Amino acid sequence: MLLETIKIENGQIFNIEWHNQRFNRSRKELFEVDEIINLQNHITPPAQKGVFRCRILYDKNIISIEYIPYQTKNFRTFKIVQSDIDYSYKYSNRMKIEKLKAEVFPYDGIIIEKDGLLTDTAIANIAFYNGDSWLTPKKPLLKGTMRAKLLSEEFLIEKDIKSKELKEFSHFALMNAMIGFQIQKNIIIQSKEEKLCL
Repeated sequence: MLLETIKIENGQIFNIEWHNQRFNRSRKELFEVDEIINLQNHITPPAQKGVFRCRILYDKNIISIEYIPYQTKNFRTFKIVQSDIDYSYKYSNRMKIEKLKAEVFPYDGIIIEKDGLLTDTAIANIAFYNGDSWLTPKKPLLKGTMRAKLLSEEFLIEKDIKSKELKEFSHFALMNAMIGFQIQKNIIIQSKEEKLCL
C-alpha cells in the first residue's frame, strides 16, 4: 500500500496539484490504472483551526483518509548512514527506514547515503546552500512534492552530493509536505570522516 501526506492548515489544503501528480503517477506505474483521481474531491478539511496531516492510504483506489493533528519535530543532530534501501514510491511500510533510525540513537535523525551519494533524511528531502544556490540531491530516495514544486520554480538545482563535500556548504534545509522548505540552524551532521556544524 502507498501513502500520501498532505498539509491542511485552518481548512486550507496545500500543494494539492503536486500530490495529485504523484498519487496518479504511482497508481499508473504500479497498478496500471489510467483513471485520474482528484484528491481534493475526497478531502474534507477538519473544522478545527490548526495544522493537520491528511494521511491517504491507497493502492489502485483510496483505502482510507485520516486527519491527524500535526506536531512539529525538532532536529539538531544527524548521522549519515549507508544503505541500499529502495523507497522510490511512498510506501506505507517504512520498516527499513525505521530500522536505520533506531541504529543511530541518540542522534535526532539520519541522512541516508546510497551508492556514495547523499539522498534524504527519514522524513524529508534535503538541500544545501553553497553561497549562490540551493542544491538538492539528484537521486533522492523519494521525489517529494515540495521538492518537485521548488524544482519547477527553479529555486532548487539538482546535483550529486557526496558527504565529503558538505564542508563546502553554509546552510542546510529540510523540505516535505508538512514543513515546506525549512532552513535548519546549528545542525550537527556526523559523517564517517568528520563532524560538521551548519
